[in-house]
Amino acid sequence: MFWIESVAAVLGVLSVWLMTREKPAAWPVGLIMVLLYIGVFYDARLYSEMLLQMTYALLQGYGWWRWMRGDAEKNPLPVSILPVLQVVRDLGIAVLITLLLGSLMSSYTEAALPWLDAALTGCSLVGQYWMANKRLQCWPLWLVIDVIYVGMFASVGLHMTALLYMVFTGLAAYGWWQWSRPQRQAVAV
Repeated sequence: MFWIESVAAVLGVLSVWLMTREKPAAWPVGLIMVLLYIGVFYDARLYSEMLLQMTYALLQGYGWWRWMRGDAEKNPLPVSILPVLQVVRDLGIAVLITLLLGSLMSSYTEAALPWLDAALTGCSLVGQYWMANKRLQCWPLWLVIDVIYVGMFASVGLHMTALLYMVFTGLAAYGWWQWSRPQRQAVAV
């Protein structure tokens, strides 16, 4: 599995770097990555992560479609900021996913870290949805998620993936900076 994990990690870095640059090619590259990670996480008994990768496969298609379609006037989809109430609503959905998935995984599987895995899965789904819709808040959410993922993956022996998530943490900071440039420039004017 190490070589599959390594290829998936390289594709993951490429995909997220393309996301930071707002390049639609990020989505098909990400699709290949998540398909490879389904097997990696199954082998590591991180079943929530495996299910997350399956869902990501669908979200990769959605994100690619959203970015290619653009806004209502067919302009490139702009980066936008979610209102606070929508952020609270979406994070509430992440909590519900965590409770449902954590309960199922801890009761019916031999998952390695059922509750932590479920929490990261719930938050990651929200982050991916926000990214597909170019919501600036995706990047600070990814920063927090990625830091926690580093520890989780290291604890189950997925060292290449832990390293990948260290890189993702840096890319999340860069993406946040990159996507917030128009807002900073608007304030400066």
